[in-house]
Amino acid sequence: MKTINTFKQLIRVKKSRGHCSLCGCLSNQSPKFEYVGKRKYSSEKKSGDIEIQTKMKAWQIYQYGGNEQLTLTSTARIPKITSPSDILVKVLAASVNNIDVRMRGGYGKMALNALRRGPNLMANNSEFPLVLGRDFSGIVVETGQNVKKFKPGDEVWGALSAARQGTHAEFTVTSESEISKKPSTISHTEAASLPYVATTTWSALCTIGQLSESNTHNKRILIHGGSGGIEVTAICSTDAVDLLYSLGADVVLDYTKQDLKEELGKIKGFDVIYDTLGKRKAGYSYKYLRPWSSSKFISIVHPLLSNLDESGVPFGLLKTGVDAASYGLRTGHHYSWAIFIPNGKALSKIASMVDNGQIKPVVDKLND
Repeated sequence: MKTINTFKQLIRVKKSRGHCSLCGCLSNQSPKFEYVGKRKYSSEKKSGDIEIQTKMKAWQIYQYGGNEQLTLTSTARIPKITSPSDILVKVLAASVNNIDVRMRGGYGKMALNALRRGPNLMANNSEFPLVLGRDFSGIVVETGQNVKKFKPGDEVWGALSAARQGTHAEFTVTSESEISKKPSTISHTEAASLPYVATTTWSALCTIGQLSESNTHNKRILIHGGSGGIEVTAICSTDAVDLLYSLGADVVLDYTKQDLKEELGKIKGFDVIYDTLGKRKAGYSYKYLRPWSSSKFISIVHPLLSNLDESGVPFGLLKTGVDAASYGLRTGHHYSWAIFIPNGKALSKIASMVDNGQIKPVVDKLND
């Protein structure tokens, strides 16, 4: 039996009506909390002691494939706090991203399983049963003894490392580096739609693109399939034009009605092009970067994990590096790939931007 040598307040969640179809948990209201008592946190129930829930509902897969591999179980084990930095969270809302669909089919399994073996996140040397899902919004239930920023009852949101078991479950384990306090002005459902895409965009534009509040004056950004802030030109379909203008884009190009190359040629060069579609669909726009100005083409559609799956670690890394270098040399601009990196500090800043109305969550569909 593993015991965390600190005393915790046990919190009983009082649910009200309205549950999500994923796990039966409250999806869009803040739960009320009731103080129950203090005891040592244990991963097992002790006879005569306070009963601790040990099972949960979760969507799991037992092998890679399509939607037919998804199984809803009510007997999945609630994840345990095994590290002093762990945080156990009750998931109140979760979202589905393209990465979840690709991981269901086995995308990135070689690299991700190597990461899982490091901190011993795989049981019996297997990732299965695997819970998908990266985004979540919920309530802190328990914390390890080294956790200082969060306590039971805190409303948090986050995006988990792809090496962890996911968020399509009633509970998940995370860490301080993956979460922040949830924005106070939006619901848990709205909050769950943002962390993965927001931190991926942060990685692309702020970390690699080196954009900040102090250096974006007079800079032009082109976003393929996106929305924005700064001085943004966004490319989208007809049904998203009004939405993108409302979110702050300066110019919106409708690829179903306009000649994109002609329209982009009318605009003075871009400092950053952010590609969310891939080189085949967006690579043509490379020539619209400002010449000789350290302009950057940054794509989140990278071949790294696919190359590792196909060629193994050494040859996969080599192939990816050669691809990036050769593309940049041919064009004379900076060509970079951005990847999702959990970033609690970025989420804290993003939460402030949400509360200030600078970022607006857009929820396309709810599954009740």
